[in-house]
Order: sequence, then C-alpha cells, then structure tokens
Amino acid sequence: MEQIRRIMEMENILTRALEALQDPSCASDRLCTLQPELERLEAYYTGPLWKKDFDDDCAGRLPKGLRRGVLSEDAVYDLLSAVSQLRQPDSKPEPYPENRDRQP
Repeated sequence: MEQIRRIMEMENILTRALEALQDPSCASDRLCTLQPELERLEAYYTGPLWKKDFDDDCAGRLPKGLRRGVLSEDAVYDLLSAVSQLRQPDSKPEPYPENRDRQP
C-alpha cells in the first residue's frame, strides 16, 4: 500500500509540473512554488525506490488502473531537463512537451 501511495504522489507531482510548463510565460514562477516537490521527485527518480517500482510494474505487480507515467523511463528525465533548461539565464521559454519533438 505504501508503494501505491508513493507512485500516486510522484505521479501527481509530475502532472502538476508538466502542467506548469505548458504556459511558458508563467512556468518559472509556478515551478518555483513546486521546487520542494520537484526535489522529492528527483530524489525518487534517482534513488532505489523508482527502480523497485519500475521493476514491480514490469513484473505486473501493480494494479492495472494505477496511473504510472512517472515510471516511464523518459517522463521524469525529460521534465527535469526542461526545468533545468528553463532555469538557464539565456534560455527562451517554450511550451512543453510540444518542443520535445523538434529537431534543432
């Protein structure tokens, strides 16, 4: 039950952060308010619990109806990369995720 609660909590953080990135004009401000949660999401993603949850998902041990975008191998990485890029002083804000598919 703790695992399900953790995945749901991390999924909620991911969703809120992705929503914040949708509007580049206020994304930076909205992400600032989410900073503590983003740090928890990054700690989860880079720690052993994400790997355990990922492995359990692959093995079919998680409920079928559970939202699990946070367990994809790219979702959190792409989010953290977009947040990092947004915080660069010379970056131009662009909507997310539409800009993910553009070629340089």
